[in-house]
Formats: sequence, structure tokens, C-alpha cells
Amino acid sequence: MQNAPLLLQFPILPSLLFPFSSLSLPSPTAPSIPFLTSLVHTSVLRKRFCFQAMPSAGGGDGLVNGGGAFSGFSLTESSFLASLMPKKEIAADRFIEANPEFDGRGVLIAIFDSGVDPAAAGLQVTSDGKPKILDILDCTGSGDVDISKVVKADEDGCIIGASGASLVVNSSWKNPSGEWHVGYKFVYELFTDTLTSRLKKERKKDWDEKNQEEIAKAVKVLDDFDQKHTKVEDPNLKRVREDLQHRIDILKKQADCYDDKGPVIDAVVWHDGEVWRVALDTQSLEDKPTSGKLANFVPLTNYKIERKFGVFSKLDACTFVVNVYDEGNILSIVTDCSPHGTHVAGIATAFHPKEPLLNGVAPGAQLISCKIGDTRLGSMETGTGLTRALIAAVEHKCDLINMSYGEPTLLPDYGRFVDLVNEAVNKYRLIFVSSAGNSGPALNTVGAPGGTSSSIIGVGAYVSPSMAAGAHCVVEAPSEGLEYTWSSRGPTADGDLGVCISAPGAAVAPVPTWTLQRRMLMNGTSMASPSACGGIALLISAMKAENITVSPYLVRKALENTTIPVGCLPEDKLSTGQGLMQVDKAYEYIRQSQNVPCVWYKVKINQSGKLSPTTRGIYLREASACRQLSEWTVQIEPQFHEDANNLEELVPFEECIALHSSEKTVVTVPDYLLLTHNGRSFNVVVDPSNLSDGLHYYELYGIDCKAPWRGPLFRIPVTITKPVVVVDRPPIVSFTRMSFLPGHIERRFIEIPHGSSWVEATIQTIGFDTTRKFFIDTVQILPLKRPLKWESVVTFSSPASKSFCFPVVGGQTMELAIAQFWSSGIGSRESSLVDFELTFHGVSTNKDEIVFDGSEAPVRIDAEALLASEKLTPAAILNKIKVPYRPCEAKLCTLPTDRDRLPCGKQILSLTLTYKFKLEDGAEVKPTIPLFNDRIYDNKFESQFYMISDTNKRIFAMGDAYPKFKKLPKGEYNLQLHIRHEDVQCLEKMKQLVVFIERKLEDKDTIKLNFFSQPDGPMIGNSAYKSSVLVPGKKEAFFIGPPSKDKFPKNSPQGSVLSGAISYAKLGIVNSSKESSRKMPAYYQISFIVPPTKPEEDKGKGSSPALTKTISERLIEEVRDAKIKFLSSLKPESDEEFSEWKKLCSSLKSEYPNYTPLLSKVLEGLISQRNIEDRSCHDEEVIDAANEVVDSIDRDELARYFALKNDPEDEDVEKIKKKMEATRDQLAGALYQKGLALAEIESLKSEVESTSTLVREDAKDAGKSEDSFEENFKELRKWVDVKSSKFGTLAVLREKRCGRLGTALKVVTDVIENNGETPKKKLYELKLSLLEEIGWSHLVSYEKQWMHVRFPSGLPLF
Repeated sequence: MQNAPLLLQFPILPSLLFPFSSLSLPSPTAPSIPFLTSLVHTSVLRKRFCFQAMPSAGGGDGLVNGGGAFSGFSLTESSFLASLMPKKEIAADRFIEANPEFDGRGVLIAIFDSGVDPAAAGLQVTSDGKPKILDILDCTGSGDVDISKVVKADEDGCIIGASGASLVVNSSWKNPSGEWHVGYKFVYELFTDTLTSRLKKERKKDWDEKNQEEIAKAVKVLDDFDQKHTKVEDPNLKRVREDLQHRIDILKKQADCYDDKGPVIDAVVWHDGEVWRVALDTQSLEDKPTSGKLANFVPLTNYKIERKFGVFSKLDACTFVVNVYDEGNILSIVTDCSPHGTHVAGIATAFHPKEPLLNGVAPGAQLISCKIGDTRLGSMETGTGLTRALIAAVEHKCDLINMSYGEPTLLPDYGRFVDLVNEAVNKYRLIFVSSAGNSGPALNTVGAPGGTSSSIIGVGAYVSPSMAAGAHCVVEAPSEGLEYTWSSRGPTADGDLGVCISAPGAAVAPVPTWTLQRRMLMNGTSMASPSACGGIALLISAMKAENITVSPYLVRKALENTTIPVGCLPEDKLSTGQGLMQVDKAYEYIRQSQNVPCVWYKVKINQSGKLSPTTRGIYLREASACRQLSEWTVQIEPQFHEDANNLEELVPFEECIALHSSEKTVVTVPDYLLLTHNGRSFNVVVDPSNLSDGLHYYELYGIDCKAPWRGPLFRIPVTITKPVVVVDRPPIVSFTRMSFLPGHIERRFIEIPHGSSWVEATIQTIGFDTTRKFFIDTVQILPLKRPLKWESVVTFSSPASKSFCFPVVGGQTMELAIAQFWSSGIGSRESSLVDFELTFHGVSTNKDEIVFDGSEAPVRIDAEALLASEKLTPAAILNKIKVPYRPCEAKLCTLPTDRDRLPCGKQILSLTLTYKFKLEDGAEVKPTIPLFNDRIYDNKFESQFYMISDTNKRIFAMGDAYPKFKKLPKGEYNLQLHIRHEDVQCLEKMKQLVVFIERKLEDKDTIKLNFFSQPDGPMIGNSAYKSSVLVPGKKEAFFIGPPSKDKFPKNSPQGSVLSGAISYAKLGIVNSSKESSRKMPAYYQISFIVPPTKPEEDKGKGSSPALTKTISERLIEEVRDAKIKFLSSLKPESDEEFSEWKKLCSSLKSEYPNYTPLLSKVLEGLISQRNIEDRSCHDEEVIDAANEVVDSIDRDELARYFALKNDPEDEDVEKIKKKMEATRDQLAGALYQKGLALAEIESLKSEVESTSTLVREDAKDAGKSEDSFEENFKELRKWVDVKSSKFGTLAVLREKRCGRLGTALKVVTDVIENNGETPKKKLYELKLSLLEEIGWSHLVSYEKQWMHVRFPSGLPLF
């Protein structure tokens, strides 16, 4: 899963059974130091002797029989508890036992993750009583609240919160300035999806109870009415009964469409003279009305100052902390976005004084939590979060960083984040540890940044027998440890090893309190990374205590040169790195190396004669490279820390290095190298010509001639994947009788035949008893692309076969990796036999991508089958449209907070681009930013983030590098794109950045393209091409026609791009069901650029009444219209201006008496007037103006016109129709405004009299004596649909004044639902007032929450 924390959260079962080698492991005190394990590993492998990672977890729990296999494995209570938090595997327990005070004390770790809960078990104090967590930060901004609004308290100590609620301030709070910063936040925006789901269920249950209670009351009222009125014939009684029924219907309907957007919490921030203080009002979260009040909140300040946290409510049990930025204008409410980060922190540092076996690896270490997972995006990391986290780690002078996040990457060891990491490691001496990924078992699956960055220690996931028996609760433990099946493997695309070391990849560790449990089992390289990080913390703790200078270079070298190998084969290093880390041995190495220069040996490799690409290893993957000798130039550059002294460290540096090859017949190197500070290069010759097909791994390494005990100073991986060449025709490859035990992996490398585009494969399992689970991966490496990976997990309950289809690229080597899951088949003594057959298919064409230029010309396609006969059945559809937009506004600014200041002192800049777009109908859309999309780590720009909002500022979608489709209703929208970088010139270039709004077409609008055998086919309409059989050696040509203009979807302006896919094979791509989607392996992009529309026809053609008028008459009309236009443009603000406006109106009315358009503009001007003091007087003026409009119109003539049928093709008739429709609209508008004014006059009278007698009397007399309002309403009803969105408000007021609140509520609800435009706040306010008047408090509360969603006070912060 891209951008997700690297973990697996389901329980894992047992693993592989290998015989335990009779060779004893080297003693920890052996004077030769651990490098010998690596030397022996590489030198005796051909004799099949090896060291296995098999540290005991139970002190003799495993019993070895004479043949070397385990006959049984058992756990004691203590070893079981120890297996839940593995430490013996990396010798951390032995190290602490020997050095109790080197348990991480004095070490500060930055946890880059989803956030850490300070209330979680074991995360309060260190083993020596110091605070465990020194700071908690939300680096993503997902918890930011805009609190720039400042208010003052009234004499009663009350303030108006940002949500509009009246809040009482605690009188004991010190606030010398008297200024209170206010803001609000939807609490669900701070919670994980899991927690939100739990709260929604609880809240829905309570809400349903209240709603059912109101339904019962409403039903009883209706029942009482029916008993009292057995026959309802009176129209008034019928309306009353309808009103009662509407109330029941509304309550039932509300239950069906209930959608809880969550409570709103008000935030108040102030400065008490020393620090910024924060208080939250959480009454909306509490059951009791007295709970959660602002005044009862214990104020918090920035976490690092007092290290205090809060809990929103007992129901959610969610811990939070706060931080205030930008002089009190930004509040950050920090919560976690998954349990992942707390679990990671627990593995590294948890301290349980009463349960020491459950301690983390380094219980004495302290930590800061840097949340990089953005809650708005689920838990995906963002560039902003990563950069701010690094800034915080340097600012807090951390020793270590652990990051258990990552994703595939386009380019290894590249990008803005990698540059910042390099600076942190080289200049500030931070040690960066990260997970390698969970995308195994295939090679080339390590993720960024952990597995692809030179400055980062990438960690693979290891499982020991005790972990399997204890943490995973398997019935039979494996005989020895191994790498988890899903752990990502190297090498990287540029040949680096990918995985540095391995560590235990599972633990039962603390989780946040909102999970309602203390601990949880998780497994993944996410767990291996903090295990290794904790082990490194032990080393740093010891180094500091013994005054050994801490250097990432030294620590990494000690780790890599003291591991225990996992596996027997050289190529196992691609899975496990150098092996399982050993803390005690690493520390002995460090102690012995403390007087050795702190140097990292940077490796740059080029194939001789080529300047690019530059790689970090030698990787021969493609068939041509694996068949011939090649020469490589290796540049070794010693890299010192930035604070190194030129005269004392750089000038004297000189090392005589002996160069070694693990297999001289394949990799030939010089014997020696004299290395100085400026570096040195040498040549390497690789001869793979005599190697067998398959995977081969070698190393060349350098040994210090004067201090061979240091082990390899640098290692250069040489990976060769010699593929099988497919020569059979038809092209079929079979691998038969492959034998599998739990955890076993079979790799096959195949040179995909030229002309292949997809594979049809079949797996057949044979001869086993219990259920078997297999991972099947295929991987191809393509230049400047992410690895092309296809994967499937297949479970067989009995021997059977299964078929697959997947895409391939011809001419490139493909790895096929089949692995039996490490715990699958546990307890069975039978191996699994597998047959796997691949059949290659392909239709080659002269165009990889088809682009229509917008003309009527078809595109010619030449097709051929290079491998075998294929049925050619082309199919193409256009099912999306991308509309380009340029920004209408660009705002460049310097970010104001310290969290955006780089360690070098530069302040990060931001560019906010605003785009406007409109949807004529609801649609699924997503923004596409070609420059930035699908890149986080391999991007030189720091980050990008977008928000889509409507004209009410309601947020509909958010995203960053991976935009997703979002269903949007019809309306107008703003897209804001936020880009960050430190270089103003880079941002200046982005000010006119093109963004595409990509829209999915509905099925009815999807365009199916046609194929022709002749170039004139699209125009003439004949010579359709349907299918043919391609024979190898013979090409066939056909044409694909562009879409016809009448098929263009709505809103497809010039420059838009219609896009879709084309396939040539029988399987096709049209069916989109999940089952058939796997049968669409090979398809290609097709697009059509929308051309300019045809010019508008001359508007002056035909007869026109204007042409029959004299010039003088036309001049008079033009002058009149100009005066009216000027009048409508005036927006008087002051009384003096309004007085002048009235005089102008009077003058024009006298000059153009009874001219309806003028009178309508006068009415509009009155309605738009603001700051009205005497509402009643103003309403009378509106009524008078409306009457003038009504009286100016001959309603009889208007009625006669609309009663007649007219010829729509007659231009003169059409013009008259438009004029009559405009007159009708002016009449309806006047009647509508008059009705609103009459209703408001009645309301004002009722308020003055403090009684609703007038309304009640009108209600009683309804039908007997017509009042002004009713007469006006009936007149309006003659001309328009009074329940339409435009006039519905008046219909609601009519029902309300008659006391029929249920009917009024139904009308306003219908008006809102039928309104296809952006919601109008007045309609929802009217609905809310009706609910309050009826007394449905639960619906009032619900609608108030939704009011904040629909009509927020402003856009959220980025």
C-alpha cells in the first residue's frame, strides 16, 4: 500500500524447518572480532557450510537431536513474555544485563511516524525516572486550527467562540491583554477512521433512541387526531392531518439519511504573561450537559514546556496535546492517525518497571514524536511532515531517528527529503534508521527512503523460533530463524544492497488508549526498524557514557561488520542485508575503533566509457549484459563529517586497502588501493558468461591492511540475474516439480520475448495435506520508472490449479518469485510440489500511445504478432476527460513559524495557487498535476497539497502527491494548490502551473471508438474493421477514427483531453467488473485533444425589430438602457448615498413611467440595501416597489401569450418569447419579494406585541377571509412553481404562518434537495428555525453540526 506505515497487523503463523548447523557460533569475546563471520560466510559457501541466525530465546528451550533438527520447542512463562518483545535475538538483553546503565540513558530518539500517545503503557518515564517523551509534534498540519480571530470577554466573562457558541471563561485564568484567540475544529478530523467509526456507532445509538422517542410522540398525536376526527373532509383539517403525517415522515427519513459529521469543539488561546495557554470546550462530546465546559478545562501549553496532555472525553478515550505557533495565530491539536507510531515507540523505548520482560529494547532512552502521517489523508506521509520532522529532530539535538514509513520510488537515493537526510547525518551526526518495506519476496522491492537511501540504515524483518511460538502462538515453532516472507528484498535499481541489517519484525507493544487495550501484536519491517533503532540507542548510550565520539559512520560500520548471517547462500544478503544485528558485538567493535577516523566510504560506479548513469553497485539484470564481460570504474570517496578538521583529519588521512572479491573467476579487482581524502578510482571486470541461469550474488570489498580486524571498509554488491531465454514457439516456459517447505522461495528469471505484452500463467499444486499459502510476485525493472510489479497471494486448501494474467514488457528480464508463506503448512511433514507454466502473448504496434490531434483524420495502426498467431480484436474507449486550468490567483509568501525554518537558517516559502472550475452536473473528479503527481521521496520540490471547496468554502476533497477521485455535486468550485520550497526562483516558475481537472464520464457518455480498414472510413461511414488473425511475420494495418463531435461530453472546452484505453487482444478492456479486470493485462493510453468549437453565427442575420426602428428611437432606447444599467451598478452604503439613489430612481421613473425593467431594478436596489434600522418601514417600501412592478405588467396579455403554442423555428416569435419570459420572471420576482416583506411585517408585529395572536387568527380565518399575504401568494402560484428553489422560501413561510410546521419543514427540505445549485445558507437557517420551533432538539443539534460543514467561517489551514 503506497505511503502507508510499513506494517502487517494480522497474526502470522509458523515458518520454515531447516536443519540446524552443527557449527558453533563465534564467541562474543573472540579476539578476531565479528568480521570473521562475514569472511567465513563468503568463503565457505560453496561447501554449504554456514552460520545461521539462531540465538536462543528461552535458554535451552529448543532440543537438538542427533541429526541437527529440532525435535520440539517449548516456552516457559518468562521466555514467552520475552518473545512478545524480542530482545535476545539482537543480544540487547545480554548487553543490558552486562551494562545496566547503558540501557539507552542519555539518548534521544525522534520517532517519525503516525504520532505517539503519551498516555500509552510504558511511555511515561525512563528507567532512570526521567520523562520519556520530551516533545510531541504534528508536523503535517492536519491538526492545525486558525485562531487568528481575537475577541474580548463581556462583563459577565463570556466570549463568543468561533463556532458561534457563547463560552464562559474561567475567572482564575490570567490574561493580562484581555485578548482571547478563538477557533474551532471538527473533532472527527483529529480521530482515526477506526475511532471515528466506533464513536459514530455509539452516537448513532443514542441519536436513534431520541429519534424513536420523537416518532412515538408524533404517531400518538396523529392517532389522537384520527380518533377525534373520524371523517376528515374539511380542507383545513386535511391540511392539519397532512402536517402531522409530514412530521412522522420527516423523522423517519432523517433516520435513513443520518450522516454524523461529528461534534465541533471550540478552542480558546491566550497568553498568560509567560506562555501561551489553550483550553477546549468539548461539551458536544459529552453526555452530561455540565461536562466538557470551557471553564472546567485545565489549560495546556506547548507540550515540551510542561509535558501535559488532555483527553477529549471518556467515550473516545483519545489523548491529545497542543502546541501554539505564529504568535498565537495557529493552534496545533496533536493526536495520532493510527496505533502504528505508539507501537513503534514502545518497541524502541517502552519501560515497564513491573513487567521488565515487556520493556522496549532501550527503556532508558527518551524520545520526541514527530507525526508525519497526515490524518486528512488517512495516515499517508507528506513532504511537509517529513521536512518539519527533520527540522525538529535537529532542533532537539536528537541522536537517532526511526522512520517506519515508505513507498516505491522512481529514482533511488534522490530527492529533496534525501538531501535533507544527508545533511542531518553528515553535518548533525544523526543516525537514521528506517524500514525496508513489506513488498517481498521478490527482489528489487525495497522502498524509499529506508531501502534506497545511502545515508539511512534500512532494516529487514526477521522472525525467530521463540517469536513464532510466543508472539505468533504457533503450535510448532520453526527450527531456526529466517526473514519474513513479505520483507522487502534488494537490490535497488542502481545495484545497492537495499537492506543493511535485519532485526525482529514483530512485537506485542503498547498502543494508544483510544484502542481500549494496552498492547497489540503488529508485524512488519515497521517493527524491525524500531527494534534496530533501540539496539543502536544502547550503543550510543554506552558511547556517551564512555566518552566515545558518536558518529553515524562508525555505528553503521560496527552494525554491518558484526551481524550473524541469516541463511546459507550469498544471495541471502539481498533479503537480510549483512545479517541479524548483534548489540554486544557491535559495541566491542566500536570500542576497538574509537581511535579510527570517522569516515564513510562513498561509492560511485560507472560502466567504463559511460558518464551516466552513476550507480552504487553493479547490477547485471538484462540478458545481453549477462552474456558478456564488462568493465566498471569504481570511485571511492572518503566522506568526513562537516565539522572535520582539515589539518588534523583530512590531510593525514591515508589508508592502504586490500581489495577482495568473493569470487575472482567472476569479479576481478586490483589487489591494493591507496586511498586519500580526495578519493581514488579503480577498475573492476565482471565476467558472467560462464554462469548458469538464475541469481548470483558476489561482493568486492576493501580491507584496511594495517587493521584487518576492522572488516570491510566498503562493500560493493555485484548482483547478476541471468535469465532463461525463451526459444520455443509458441513461447511457453514451464517450471516443474518445484518443492516447497514453509518459508522457501523459488526465483526464476526469464528474458521476456520481444513482442510480448502479457502473460497467461497457471500454477498447479501437488502432494500436500494441510492448507498452503503462496506469494507469487513478478518484477521487471524499467529505466526511470518504478518497478513493474504484479503480485498475488493464493491459498490452496487442497491440490488444485489457478490461472492468472498479467502485463509484461518485451525484451526485459522478469523475475518470477514463488514463496510458500513462512507459517503456511505448519505441522505438516509433507513438502508442496508446484508446477508453474507461463505462456507469452503479444500484439506489437507502431504506436505505444495514441494521440488524436483534434482533426477528423483517423490514426493508422500497424499491428503484428511476433511470437505466435493472435486474434486481433481492437477495442478502444474514452471514459475520462481532463480539462486544463491556469491559476486565477498566485500568492507567494514566507511561512511564518519556526517549524518551517531549516537548520541552515533559511525560511521555507510557500506558493498558493487558486483555480476555479465549474461542474454542470455531478461527477467524480480529481486534480492532476503532472509535474508533481506520484512522487514524494524522488521529488526535488518539498511538498504539495490541494483542497477543493465550493463557494461556501465547504471542503470536499484534500490530497497531495496521490490525488483520488471524489464525487462532487453540480456547482462552482475552487481548487487551492499549496507548494513549498526554499528557493523563491523555483516557486516563481510555478505561478502559471497548469492543473488538469480529470472527470470520469458516466456510462452513457463513454465514447466507444470505431475501427476502419480504409482512411476515409470515419467520414464515409463504411469499411468497418472488426477482427483478424495475426500471423507471425506478417503485419496488418487498420485505422482508428476520432470521436464524432456529437459524442463530446458536456463542458469539454478547447484544449481538453479525452482519455481512455485501447487494447488489441481478445481479452479486451471494456468490462470493468472486478472479476474481469484481471483479464485486461495489456492496454495502452489513448487520448483526443478537443479542437476549437465552430465560430458563432453572425448575430445580425434575419429580420430584427431593432432594424425597423429609426436611429432616433434606437438612440433613446440605448440611453434608457444605459441609465438603467448605471442605476443597477450603484451600491449605496451611507444614508446620504441612499438618498441620492432614491432621487435618481424617482427621476428615472418619471422619465420612463411604467417601464417594467426599470421598476425591477429599483426593487432589486431596495432589497440589496444593508444596515437597515427600521425594518418595518423598509418592508413597506419593498411592497410599494413590488406593487409598481406588478401594476406595470399587463397580466391578462401575459396569460394569453403563455396559453398559446408558438412556432419555435420562427426567430421573431422566439424573441417575443424571451421578452415575455423575462416579463413573467420580473412579475414573479416582485410578487415573491412582496410576500417576503408582508411575512416580515407580520413577524415584526408579533414581536412587538409579544404574542402570535395575529398569526393564529389568520390561521383560523384561513379560507374565510383572504389576507394580503394569501392573495399575493395565490397570484404568485399562477405564474411559477412556488415550491421551486427560487420561490420555495415563501411557500415555507406560508405554511409556518398557518401553524403547519411539519408541512413547512417538508417544503423547505424538498426545496433544498431539489436545488441543483450550491446550498443557500438562508434555506438551512429557515430549516433550523423550524426544527427549533417544533422542539426536536436532537435534530437541531444535528443540523447545527452540519451548518459548520456546509458554511464554514473560512478555509482550513494547509
